[in-house]
Amino acid sequence: MAKKSEISYTEAMAEIEQILGRFRAEELSVDDLAKEVKRATELIALCKERLTKAEQSVKKVLE
Repeated sequence: MAKKSEISYTEAMAEIEQILGRFRAEELSVDDLAKEVKRATELIALCKERLTKAEQSVKKVLE
């Protein structure tokens, strides 16, 4: 698993999709569910942060 600062937006989204796929396929045990939810939450926060930064950059360029 890559460190938070090393993972790209695309990689984070792919990992989120994998987690969702395992969840939908009911492949997660109760023990793994909490761990996967925590990881997905971290990835979503990272994606949100990257999108916010991109939005701010675009706004600066357009001003």
